[in-house]
Amino acid sequence: MIELDMNTIDAIAVAGGPGSFTGLRIGSATAKGLGLALKKPLIHIPTLEGLAYNFCHTSAIVCPIMDARRRQVYTGIYRFEGSKLIALEDQMAIGIEELGEKLRAYDEEIIFLGDGVPVFKNDLTENIMAGKNISFAPAHMNRQSAAALGTLAIQYFEEGKIETAAEHQPDYLRVSQAERERKE
Repeated sequence: MIELDMNTIDAIAVAGGPGSFTGLRIGSATAKGLGLALKKPLIHIPTLEGLAYNFCHTSAIVCPIMDARRRQVYTGIYRFEGSKLIALEDQMAIGIEELGEKLRAYDEEIIFLGDGVPVFKNDLTENIMAGKNISFAPAHMNRQSAAALGTLAIQYFEEGKIETAAEHQPDYLRVSQAERERKE
């Protein structure tokens, strides 16, 4: 347990998605509840930006991939200018082959990370990105990090990228399986 006066915090950072629907709902509801109770703003960090920030200061292109099932990934394409994260392609839900088409336009090293790596590593290495300069994050940098999310949140806060708790909505990027089945 830490001894922290919650009234001394400036804002509440939340990984805003994509991710599991249940996880996003729980995280967002917790952040919103704290924000409303404490009258503090939220800092919505797109999950893929938080994940990419594990590679802050790299000169390579950073491409987090999260398995979205059905040969799709949640992804974004990023680079760094020092500690500043630059989105070359904002987060999206996309087929892994279509992502490969986008990435083949870059003639520099591309680092992949995230839970989609074990699912698509062979496809990326042997087919989709064959012959390109690609690498994969080591285990200790392959998942979301509270430290990376917190550091990025400080930057966003300083840039004024905040929202009220009432305004916050998670980024699902696509409808849930239940919603898809209901439409069918």
